Amino acid sequence: MAGPAAPGSVIVPDWHESAQGKEYLACILRKSRRRVFGLLERPVLPPPVAIDTASYKIFVSGKSGVGKTALVAKLAGLEVPVVHHETTGIQTTVVFWPAKLQASDRVVMFRFEFWDCGESALKKFEHMLPACKENADAFLFLFSFTDRASFEDLPGQLARVAGEAPGVVRMVIGSKFDQYVHTDVPERDLAAFRQAWPLPLLRVKSVPGRRLADGRTLDGRAGLADVAHVLNGLAEQLWHQDQVAAGLLPAPEARPGPGVVGS
Repeated sequence: MAGPAAPGSVIVPDWHESAQGKEYLACILRKSRRRVFGLLERPVLPPPVAIDTASYKIFVSGKSGVGKTALVAKLAGLEVPVVHHETTGIQTTVVFWPAKLQASDRVVMFRFEFWDCGESALKKFEHMLPACKENADAFLFLFSFTDRASFEDLPGQLARVAGEAPGVVRMVIGSKFDQYVHTDVPERDLAAFRQAWPLPLLRVKSVPGRRLADGRTLDGRAGLADVAHVLNGLAEQLWHQDQVAAGLLPAPEARPGPGVVGS
């Protein structure tokens, strides 16, 4: 697999905050709320701004309780479950995200299809993990800053899930970063992990999503701002991997200790 792309080298980081970016974001919003898309649905853009779509399957891996379902819900603009209930089977969620490429100023609509499966189901049913891994373009490995065991399980997760999939993008996400004052994973341990595993590492918060004036409805634009670094990070690594695989870019050497992108 090609080494990871440097943050900001492929995707324009803050483009979604520009006037042009907001025009494209309007197609995944409805009156400041996020639109929910089914597997066969897609955003509708007016003809003058029609763009190509790049579709990817992403398997979300991690110990039970680290926040896999909560992360996918935040990325999709859905309500995050207040009480943890382990996912009983495979759950798929589609998220669209427009992004602008650095090299060409071209805008691409990224379609991410997230596959989430409970840890117990993966252990009980042998066909679950192969189904989640089949034709996957990326693996997201989650740990919680408040759960030391989930961090120590990462090497095992990486070997078990990604060991025989060298062409798949791998990224690590630390959840509940807003509770960092109570962390079970100090910075020195993150540094040691990055030395051993040169992978992009992102951090996300677990605070409830911001609301509109009615106090009940999730604020779609604010929610996108909270997760833009994750969606841009995914788009960046997946597009870069595709370009390298197609021979359009040279494969960079894997580098130890990649930078951490925070929210």
